[in-house]
Amino acid sequence: MKSQGLRSILMVVALALVAATSTSPASADAGPNRLSDDEIAAEAARQFAEMKASMPLITDRATIDYIACVANAVVQVLEPEYRDLPWEMAIFDDDSVNAFAMPGGKIGVMQGILKAAQNQDQLAAVIGHEIAHVTAEHSNERANRTKISGVGIQVAAVLLGGGNQGATYTAYEALNQGVPLLVMLPFSRNQESEADVIGLKYMARAGFDPRQSVPLWQNMLGESDNAPSEFLSTHPSGEKRIDSLISQWGETLPLYNEALQAGRNPDCRQP
Repeated sequence: MKSQGLRSILMVVALALVAATSTSPASADAGPNRLSDDEIAAEAARQFAEMKASMPLITDRATIDYIACVANAVVQVLEPEYRDLPWEMAIFDDDSVNAFAMPGGKIGVMQGILKAAQNQDQLAAVIGHEIAHVTAEHSNERANRTKISGVGIQVAAVLLGGGNQGATYTAYEALNQGVPLLVMLPFSRNQESEADVIGLKYMARAGFDPRQSVPLWQNMLGESDNAPSEFLSTHPSGEKRIDSLISQWGETLPLYNEALQAGRNPDCRQP
């Protein structure tokens, strides 16, 4: 199933999310319309399971082992409360240049991301960035902006949207029922920039070269030549983002060197 099929699946998921979250009980201390972290994680787990059941998964062992190797290395250097989650990963047979992470320890990778992430370091930059959205609680913040357009729509955008090109567009297509675009998009520019910084630290601590984030982003720009304008509306411009990534090297390269000295030197074999 390719990108068109993904949009159909996301529409089903979005409708299910709206139905589920509109009747979800609020936490005792979070206000009448606010979802608790546990509720968001539970809904993420349910929707992740539905995606796995509804979309074709990659079964090639070499591809699975490669992506899992990178993801596991990054997860091992997370803060303990996140590192110790029961992380689960699925690789979808879809051409979208996209990956995402969900609250509660879920990682989804579209096979198409390998067109842009051309080595283990670049893939670690993607996975580190997506996990950073979870650990920085961007997903939870976005889900609880209920005064703008309602709990169900917001949670659907959070769970289906992501930091890379495919998820932003498919979430918009699936959920655009008259809600303003800037409300619907899953992450703000500030959140994207913060996830870049945190993700670089994660990949460096795991023993992946943070300098590879620059060619990754250059590859992403090349793959997004035909992407809708809403992709760019929540991402810093290519030049600005590359400058920002480079500006972090003074902090992340020492972390990378420390990881290598400590024996954290992943050798994830590409299929």
